Amino acid sequence: MAKAFAVVLLLFHALGLNTGIRLDGNGYTDILVAINPAVPQNENIINQIKAMITSGSEYLLKALDNKVFIKDVKILIPPNWRGSYGKAKRETYDKANIIIDSPHPAHGDEPYTKQMKGCGEESEYIHFTPDFLLNDDLLNAYGPRGRVFVHEWAHLRWGVFDEYNEKEPFYFSATQEVQPTRCNTQFSGQWFEIINGNPTLCRYEETGLPTKECQFFPDKEQKTNASVMFMQSLDSVTAFCHEGDHNTEAPNMQNQKCNYKATRSVIFQDSVDRDALQTLTPLQSSPPPPTFSVIQRRHRVVCLILDVSGSMSGQRILRLQQAATIFLREIVEEGAYVGIVKFSTAADIISSLTKIEDGEATDDIQSCLQSAVDSGAIINTIALGPSASNVLVTMANKTDGKFIIADENLISNQLVDAFSSFTMSDGDLTKQTIQLVSTGSAATGWFNGTVPIDRTVGNSTTFTIIYERSAPTVYIQAPSGSVHDQTRMAHNAATKTLTLNIPGTAEPGDWRYSFFNSESSAQAMTLTVTSRAARDNVPPVMVKAKMNQLTSDGSKPMVVFAEVSQNHMPVLGAKVMATLQSDTGHSEELFLLDNGAGADNFKDDGIYSRYFTKLINGRYSLKVQVIHQEGAISGSHNRNSGALYVPGYIVNGKVQLNSQKPPVSVQLTDVGRFTRTATGKSFVVNVPKGVTPKFPPGKITDLRAKIQVDTIFLNWTAPGEDFDLGTGEYCTVTL
Repeated sequence: MAKAFAVVLLLFHALGLNTGIRLDGNGYTDILVAINPAVPQNENIINQIKAMITSGSEYLLKALDNKVFIKDVKILIPPNWRGSYGKAKRETYDKANIIIDSPHPAHGDEPYTKQMKGCGEESEYIHFTPDFLLNDDLLNAYGPRGRVFVHEWAHLRWGVFDEYNEKEPFYFSATQEVQPTRCNTQFSGQWFEIINGNPTLCRYEETGLPTKECQFFPDKEQKTNASVMFMQSLDSVTAFCHEGDHNTEAPNMQNQKCNYKATRSVIFQDSVDRDALQTLTPLQSSPPPPTFSVIQRRHRVVCLILDVSGSMSGQRILRLQQAATIFLREIVEEGAYVGIVKFSTAADIISSLTKIEDGEATDDIQSCLQSAVDSGAIINTIALGPSASNVLVTMANKTDGKFIIADENLISNQLVDAFSSFTMSDGDLTKQTIQLVSTGSAATGWFNGTVPIDRTVGNSTTFTIIYERSAPTVYIQAPSGSVHDQTRMAHNAATKTLTLNIPGTAEPGDWRYSFFNSESSAQAMTLTVTSRAARDNVPPVMVKAKMNQLTSDGSKPMVVFAEVSQNHMPVLGAKVMATLQSDTGHSEELFLLDNGAGADNFKDDGIYSRYFTKLINGRYSLKVQVIHQEGAISGSHNRNSGALYVPGYIVNGKVQLNSQKPPVSVQLTDVGRFTRTATGKSFVVNVPKGVTPKFPPGKITDLRAKIQVDTIFLNWTAPGEDFDLGTGEYCTVTL
């Protein structure tokens, strides 16, 4: 029988169920709010979170026909706050649905939702700032916080989009009338330009539309109750836009991303809750207010459970030792508690990573699945080869862990990459280990390359070389010209590794490496470079990789995402390559794009995307490599999803101005050339026998027309033959 190789990484905490929002009857449970360690301790922030969500629950109930409300919420307190709080279980900052963090560099205190995926799909998180929660001066412009919460909740949970458009606030209707961009055309108001604090009539462009200085001021009293996704701040707005109200002409994101469907239709027909919402019975009486649990995590407890049985003989046990050693020395954060357990025919606790006598491990991982789930641990699992049990996937999914498939081939470095991805953040990214480079080669003679160290990293920088048979001659040259060779490195002949730890903060610039294999035949060598933030007050450039789903039956394409950012700001102009490799030998390389077309929802938001359409059965690893040349980090200064800041209202026929939106000054940062490597969760493709996935060309989503005299100029991004891959044969334009 083929043996299943398994590495199980347990992050032990107290007993607890896996996190993730659930709809339990009519009530939403397991909502996680997390406060970033950068937020100064203020107990009133906790009180305001509770008040916002409590009032938001009442508003949500009314907006959706008395069908749903907020039932329970957990608030995760940062580890640097002092006080008596409950103990966190599987809740971590990076799994939060709502984060309370410092202002966005480009958006300030404006609330927004990080939306990466398509219409009807759940989003990443909602971002509120301490000032938004504490400063009542913002309430006139946004409306009560509970209403803002529901606006953002609709982005987060149901994948709907905004019905306004700050870039195109006005448009020509089918009758050639100038109209403000909104869902419901019955939503009344006037438009003015504010000059020196006084409303004046708008000026108009040559196109006939108002200039960009012109703003829409709604009537304070409205005769319509829709829509929450346009302007939740008004008392009369208590519903989502339905098909009877929906304005399909408006050039807003809801129309563009949801094929001109009304928000209510998306919620009831396309969202994750569609089945429940169509069958739930409206509540006949008011539900109780949400219950809140205030919890805190102090230190991570890590337990490595390592398979050292007969199935691990030969190179497998060596690869395991190499990867686990790098994880323990370079990846685990300071302050974490670490234990190691080996298993063969039985389990033993050991104090160090050692190779032990062979035995025969049981293949019956299924028998311990429920015990693992009940343990309360977050369980990350690594499977080596196609024979590894599918229970490893289930075990990771049920405990909020990661499942990673890895190749035992040394050159791929996948086992090291898998361990390197097992990081956990409390929200302070300056403490997190970042993988800069992961590369390998089977070389005769020299193996050369360059590792750029940018100005956001440099502390705890480590170069780790793993070789196949004999130690190569190593030269690593700093940007200043100084050379590090074997005399400055730690050599572990047992694990065949050479390690260079750069003292202090590594010099920014290009580090050049040269490894010489003196053997007559080629031998495999790999290089892994990790580092941490250079300074506590400068967040590092980060990369996150993920798929839009973790399983596929071939009925629809999958999407690869890579987010490249620094302190929430998108990084543009990067070269982003994704490698997807299955345990059955199929490999695909995709060049990810941030162009707003195809799989990419928004242009220049730092989220690079691509469809994956060549769906062949197997379990796939996901590795993303990012290269960025010299240049300032910048990005779109527009929120793609978030509640509208209303400049004022028409009250008794006169303009009543709100306080001006606080100005935000975006300081672009040239961090230098950089590279990053990220490993995402593995995924499974299981296409039914006899089915061959076939996909049409992608939809054109950015068609623009411009009239000059008697000529119409059309501009669009051409789709591929299979969604955004390949080249379509022809395009038909109909006027």
